[in-house]
Amino acid sequence: MDTTVVKTSAENKRWGGGTEPLNTSYGKMMMWFFITSDALTFAGFLAAYGFSRFKFADIWPIADNVFTHVPFIHGNYPMIFVAFMTFILIMSSVTMVLAVDAGHHMNKAKVTIYMFLTILGGLIFVGSQAYEWTTFIKGEYGAVATNGGNILHILDGDGNQVALKDFAIAQNRDREQHESKKGVWFTSEGVLPNYTFDEVLAGFEANPDLVVRTTYASGEGHKTILSRSESLKEIQTKGSTVVEGANLRHNEYGPPLFANYFFFITGFHGFHVSVGILLNIIIFFNVLVGTYEKRGSYEMVEKVGLYWHFVDLVWVFVFTFFYLV
Repeated sequence: MDTTVVKTSAENKRWGGGTEPLNTSYGKMMMWFFITSDALTFAGFLAAYGFSRFKFADIWPIADNVFTHVPFIHGNYPMIFVAFMTFILIMSSVTMVLAVDAGHHMNKAKVTIYMFLTILGGLIFVGSQAYEWTTFIKGEYGAVATNGGNILHILDGDGNQVALKDFAIAQNRDREQHESKKGVWFTSEGVLPNYTFDEVLAGFEANPDLVVRTTYASGEGHKTILSRSESLKEIQTKGSTVVEGANLRHNEYGPPLFANYFFFITGFHGFHVSVGILLNIIIFFNVLVGTYEKRGSYEMVEKVGLYWHFVDLVWVFVFTFFYLV
């Protein structure tokens, strides 16, 4: 005798979540998966940065001595411009929240306005980051590197950093850039600095008020400043080359490892922001032509909003690691 088994509707379901687990659409679930994996990537980079900083804590640059530039304003303004960048990015996250909320109410006009403001904030942030990279690469003051890899910054009697151009004594002689095809085959120079070490040394000896600040910490959250006699001895016996700006090989602010991390992590984040801006622009034009109005849902705005909030949150951690700690 055959037995017929009747299954209930609940038993027919493969799992309790149905077609929308956690009451979330497939698209938003996939965005959350991507965000989780990308967050782990950033966590790995920042953890590596943290370990390196802990290992080289004595010579690691102090942010207040590095990020002091403000566009169109000459002077020393530590962290002001970086704080402005952070404020702009956070405010763009606020406008994105307002755009998502307007989408829930099917208010096309407000979605358009807030999406535009979000895109504008992202463009200002990326432009500001480009300016920050430019000033970081070019440098402003210059420094002297020692044979042991220490970086010597020049200060005046009031403790303010002095640019090499303000005291170096130029010497009229031809300078030739070293290339690997001439001389030592495995050694080559990048762009020649504006001054030679001899010109900087001559200017330093001629100005009795100048002293040296090393990259070694003094134990009080500041770098060690040598006396005039100690400064002369340090620069005369250990000084070797002039360093201007920062790149993957040289760094006037401290060890090259700091510049490597700075370029890689902030550049990786800047790439994410640029992708977010592109996505926002695409969604913005879809809003303008009424695509989501016809669908009866602005869920795409919410999806791109999740990504935008993620890059904003990541910047909070990058800002904390590089600029505050």
